[in-house]
Amino acid sequence: MLQTFNEKNRDLLVNINGQLLHRDKAGVSPFDSAVQGGDAVWEGLRVYDGRIFKLTEHLDRLVSSAKALAFETIPTHDEIINEIRRTLDANSMTDNVHIRLTLT
Repeated sequence: MLQTFNEKNRDLLVNINGQLLHRDKAGVSPFDSAVQGGDAVWEGLRVYDGRIFKLTEHLDRLVSSAKALAFETIPTHDEIINEIRRTLDANSMTDNVHIRLTLT
């Protein structure tokens, strides 16, 4: 089932490969491995009062899953954290935020 549109996300910026794009401009290449073979890993993160809940545990699990699927390139924890922070800052998000972190 698709999520209903939430007005507060009308001008949401999303991060795709380090590039911040308006949600209406975001897309995934038809040649992306997630589209071609269905291989992707993801974590659902929550932000409370500017802090990402259990971030290390989420990133450890994400990296472990990516290794299990033999991903060729896996960003470091620091690289992922930097991109999450950039995206949160660009959207002025600090509390009660859900992040869908996906690696393909």
